[in-house]
Amino acid sequence: MTTNTEPALHKSLGTLQLWGIAVGLVISGEYFGWSFGWASAGTLGFMVTAIFIAAMYACFIFSFTELTTSIPHAGGPFEYSRRAFGPVGGYLAGFATLVEFVFAPPAISLAIGAYLNVQFPALDPKIAALGAYLVFMGLNIVGVQIAATFELFVTLVAIFELLVFMGVVSPGFSVANFVKGGWSGEDAFSLASVPGMFAAIPFAIWFFLAIEGVAMAAEEARDPKRSIPIAYIAGILTLVVLAIGVMLFAGGAGDWTQLANINDPLPQAMKLIVGDNSGWLHMLVWLGLFGLIASFHGIILGYSRQIFALSRAGYLPELLGRVHPKFRTPHLAILAGGIVGIAAIFSDELITFGGQTLTANIVTMSVFGAIVMYILSMASLFKLRATEPGLPRSFRAPGFPVVPGFALLAAVVCLVAMTYYNPLIAGVFVGLMALGYLYFLATRSRRAVRAATAV
Repeated sequence: MTTNTEPALHKSLGTLQLWGIAVGLVISGEYFGWSFGWASAGTLGFMVTAIFIAAMYACFIFSFTELTTSIPHAGGPFEYSRRAFGPVGGYLAGFATLVEFVFAPPAISLAIGAYLNVQFPALDPKIAALGAYLVFMGLNIVGVQIAATFELFVTLVAIFELLVFMGVVSPGFSVANFVKGGWSGEDAFSLASVPGMFAAIPFAIWFFLAIEGVAMAAEEARDPKRSIPIAYIAGILTLVVLAIGVMLFAGGAGDWTQLANINDPLPQAMKLIVGDNSGWLHMLVWLGLFGLIASFHGIILGYSRQIFALSRAGYLPELLGRVHPKFRTPHLAILAGGIVGIAAIFSDELITFGGQTLTANIVTMSVFGAIVMYILSMASLFKLRATEPGLPRSFRAPGFPVVPGFALLAAVVCLVAMTYYNPLIAGVFVGLMALGYLYFLATRSRRAVRAATAV
């Protein structure tokens, strides 16, 4: 329920813009991050992991769409879990979503810096990352219509660039290159290959991470019940095709071990084919920035709406729930998430541990938030089917309960594997959740007052 005095967001988004947000939120995952999975699983092992994760996401999106269209709220997963499991469920889902969306942008901004560093070696990637934050926080503050239109444009350019990349490296593509050492460094599969495949799960998730962020724009959609299912389904299909294509062509371009553990695998893969000074390489770097910018810009939109919704519901300081009087955007929420992300960029000593790079650890932290949120969202779907059978559902999850059940089970498997292979990051995640829960308990009376005054 809402109150008459609650700040309102502007309803202006159509189906094509929502599809642009769905793909744009994720498409940076095609440009970087995923290749860290090659380091532990090899090309073939990681392909198996990625196909499993793609199946999980397809089932998740078909199921999640039911929640998004039934409860078109800026809080997205936070609101679904709060409705299904009460305030504590809302807190857990809200915290997890916040971690996912606040920690993804610094990883992407570092990749933006790495891409620019290819063109300008004297430019510090971290300074470039800081500049990206300042520019795109400002653009998101100016207005959601402008932000969404820009998101659609850069997403289309990013897709075009991925297709160009595949076309340029295709003459040098070799299956032999792709399969050499494809099972954790070995040429043949064995049981020793399995641990690496599980360890690579976070980087396969990075291919699709944040597509669910469309739910946080649902409150600003003109016709969410019609446009969101189309945007989600078309979006996940687009991303699966691109992910498989990028993996195959990059891995077949040459020695794929040179592309693991770096932030710019596509330019480096193209170098193996066209050399260091080709015009194609320079074009890829410049246009490749559009893919990173699309996700960076879109996730800023996502985290700001999550902060806004949590604040409006009394889970975060009330100040963060304010809407700009002119632009009707949650400007303080945009700035708050940006401050956390910028701090992460410059926190090498705190975030670089466990033998992984700064970017790899930030990616893994973001994925922890995503997986916990997926589990709670699917649990909410089952709970609401039982407790609110009369809830208007313009879109119903196909294959219920098998499809959402598979998504739930797969997410649990991912969480267990990630915790086993990343115990330090899991500990940090749980520690932050515990601190947040103390704040949640301390502000219980404020939420009770808000609920009592709701009309």
